Amino acid sequence: MPGNLPPETASFVGRERELGLLRELLGEQRLVTLTGVGGVGKSRLALRAVADSRRRPRDGVWWVELSPLRDADLLTTTVAHAIGLANQTPRPLDEELCAWMADKELLIVLDTCEHLVAACRHLVGELLQSAPGLTVLVTSREPLGCPGEQVVEVSPLPCEGPDSDALALFRARALAATPQAEAVFADPDRAAIAAELCRRLDGIPLALELAGARMRLWTLEQTAERLGVRFDLLSDASASGLPRHQTMRTAIGWSHELCEPLERLLWARLSVFTGDFDIAAARAVCSGGPLPAVRVERVLAGLVAKSVVRCTLERGAGARYRMLDTIREYGQDWLAELGEVRVLADRHAHWYAALSQAADRGWMSPSQVDWYRRMTAEHAQLRTALEHLIGSDPTAALETAGALWFFWFSCGHVHEGRSFLERALNKASPAGTAYNQAQWALGLTAMVRGELETAEAIGEECTRSAAALADPEPELRAAYLHAVAVLMPGDAPKALALAGPRARAGHGGRPTGAGWLLCRLATGYALCDLGRFQEAMREAQGLREACAELGERWLRAYADYILAVASFGLGHHAEAARHARAMLSGKRLLGDRFGIALGLDLLAAAVAALGDGELAARLLGTGHAWWRTVGRPQMGSPSLAALRDEGERQARAAIGDEAYENAFLGGAAAPTG
Repeated sequence: MPGNLPPETASFVGRERELGLLRELLGEQRLVTLTGVGGVGKSRLALRAVADSRRRPRDGVWWVELSPLRDADLLTTTVAHAIGLANQTPRPLDEELCAWMADKELLIVLDTCEHLVAACRHLVGELLQSAPGLTVLVTSREPLGCPGEQVVEVSPLPCEGPDSDALALFRARALAATPQAEAVFADPDRAAIAAELCRRLDGIPLALELAGARMRLWTLEQTAERLGVRFDLLSDASASGLPRHQTMRTAIGWSHELCEPLERLLWARLSVFTGDFDIAAARAVCSGGPLPAVRVERVLAGLVAKSVVRCTLERGAGARYRMLDTIREYGQDWLAELGEVRVLADRHAHWYAALSQAADRGWMSPSQVDWYRRMTAEHAQLRTALEHLIGSDPTAALETAGALWFFWFSCGHVHEGRSFLERALNKASPAGTAYNQAQWALGLTAMVRGELETAEAIGEECTRSAAALADPEPELRAAYLHAVAVLMPGDAPKALALAGPRARAGHGGRPTGAGWLLCRLATGYALCDLGRFQEAMREAQGLREACAELGERWLRAYADYILAVASFGLGHHAEAARHARAMLSGKRLLGDRFGIALGLDLLAAAVAALGDGELAARLLGTGHAWWRTVGRPQMGSPSLAALRDEGERQARAAIGDEAYENAFLGGAAAPTG
């Protein structure tokens, strides 16, 4: 079943009535919003409700985490990326998203929307109007205010009685902190003290978790007494009882006071991170003064033990840490008190700028897949860093946006990359290596979006500016951009003149550099378009060997593609299918949606030529589904369209129109998430 639900990081307690109501509403209403104070458990309830749903929508359940997002202009991009739409067209993304969802049956969860209410209201309204099969579940501290919105206030857990949900949660967290807590809850008198503690905390789940974590170091009586003193002081100062948001704030403040001084300092400094982060980033960004880098990991472990920071293990990314928004907001207030807001934001931004430069250097290497996974995991932090640098350090912003060319171009973030690159270039002096690199990266985003005249113009400008740099690498990269911009509409001879062996030799440079290898790729495409398949095979084989020697996978997969096209052109259909499958294997490894769609079309043509019309039809259907996530079938290229059409013609001839349509629809239903 398609979808991207995050794992549940802790046991779920109670909420049976709310779960039943929510499941009922999601079956009847198209927009449901869960509201409530911070820490009350809105996200946990939403996740449990959609994960346990008896009936899942045909096209899946998709989770969109919005807490790390600060720029409302990136909302649509974030939603599109979360559901697997890597739109690469010049059309407005909200229009593409609406069109893509129009015939879908799916449920989208927009988690933590309170800081983006206006933008979410507008986008949700457009999507619901365009997609009759769409249901949206929102978590927010306030409603969106959309027509037809069904608002459900999430209350704290019931905390009255010896079997209350609040007590059950507190017990679970206390036992997680120390197995010795079992004896506490077996004693009726001590269990009564625990029940009173839960009542003082208003049954708010996050407050209960923080208190439960204290049982690692304190007895129940110590925990209840010290928390009670703080609440009594606040109650004495107030004529009325504490409202729930103040209860939560008080519980967090109590936890803050009980931390060691270095833990409090790290808590404040960690609030600079949006979303999750790793230990290397925490060490680099948050050390300094009384907190040396060598102690950060141990202090961070203390915050994890106290439930202030949460830790998860992610495939390909290792241990990742994050703060819940309510706790992070408290840390931000203390960071301001310390006077460290600007210095921490600068450190954060420059750490991720350096990481981007390292990723650029490591992209053409055996670590490419690791870099793909790591930068995907760091996406929220990269955004935050670039936003800060554009306002505070335009030179670093330009260098970072340009260094991330592979992230924008190869990893499906074309729209976002274009926005950051344009903003960085507009603030920069139009000269130098960094400017040329960023301008070239902008040209790549234009090329992928089908704005070929723009890409060609940028390619020509990059060629002129590269000539002044005394470095063949930017010249070769510019030649690739220019060549592909003229090749896509069909001018293969010009592309060959720009990127072919003679042109490469004229530029010089390293045969293992990205620019040289990209030019070999463009050459292979051009030779196939010209029907010079033997030459194309030699070029592609050389490219593949060079990539294999580097340990690189993204370009190597495209070399497999050229080998498949050339084999197909020579009538070697079994060889073409073998190379196409190798290409698809590499593209799936890196989540290259355009490459997957391209490979499916080619594999379909090969198996159709081998006589398997049904498999070809299914592959074409699956390819169609992947092309829809990209937004530009066959990238508008006449040669790509002709290859796909030839596969369809042969498949229809082999099995007939009715069988073809049935198999095609079966393939089109395949998940693309």
